[in-house]
Amino acid sequence: MSIATILLPLFVQVALTFVLLFMTARSRIAAFKAGQVKVADVAVNPTGWPVHVQQICNCYNNQFQLPVLFYVLTILAIVTRHADLIFVVLAWLFVISRIVHAYIHCTSNYVRHRFNAFAVGFFILLAMWVIFAVEILLGLP
Repeated sequence: MSIATILLPLFVQVALTFVLLFMTARSRIAAFKAGQVKVADVAVNPTGWPVHVQQICNCYNNQFQLPVLFYVLTILAIVTRHADLIFVVLAWLFVISRIVHAYIHCTSNYVRHRFNAFAVGFFILLAMWVIFAVEILLGLP
C-alpha cells in the first residue's frame, strides 16, 4: 500500500477541518457586519454568537476530538507497516462519516441524525484501533 493511498483519507479529513475553519471565520464576520453580535458579546463568552454561527464553530471544534485518534492511528499504522487495504477502507469510511456529521451539524443540526453519523464514525475508529492493537500485540504482520 502506497503512502499516498494511506494518507489520502487523512488529507481529506484535514481539508474538512480547514473548510470548517473558513466557514467559521466567514460566518463570524457576517454576524459582525450584520450587527448580530458585538465584540464585547463574545470576547470572553463564546455563547454570544448567533445559533447558526455557533453550530459551525462547534462543528469545527469537533474536528479536534475524535479525529485526533484517527490521525495518531494513521501515523502509527504507517510507522509500524500495518496500514493495509482494510485499514484504508475503514479510514475512508471514518472520513465519510465525519463529512456527513459535519454536513448535518452545519445545516439542520438534527441531533438524532448527527449522533448516528458520529456513532458510525466512532465504531469504525474503534474497530480500526482494535484491529491495530491486536495485530501489534500478537505480532501479526
